[in-house]
Amino acid sequence: MPGLLRGVARTAVVAGTATAVSNRVSRRQAGRWAQQDYEQQQQAAPQQAAAPPPPPPPAPPSTEDDMTRKIDQLKQLGELKAQGVLTDAEFEAQKQQLLS
Repeated sequence: MPGLLRGVARTAVVAGTATAVSNRVSRRQAGRWAQQDYEQQQQAAPQQAAAPPPPPPPAPPSTEDDMTRKIDQLKQLGELKAQGVLTDAEFEAQKQQLLS
């Protein structure tokens, strides 16, 4: 019986030691990974902060600008018609396309 008890005690000590060592290795490895993650975040932070913000979207043209542009185009169409470059039908088609 004393030999059996000694064997069980030895197994318990070996198992306990193995568990303690395994836990310490796991904690140490987790600490290293956390440190690596922290360093990577610190290196990436200045790069992200240095990136310029995207340009704002272009403002839609105002109705006055749009109307001025359409009037100018109508004047050019009228001049082309007066010069004989456009026929009456072509002028009307271009005018309808411009105004719609």
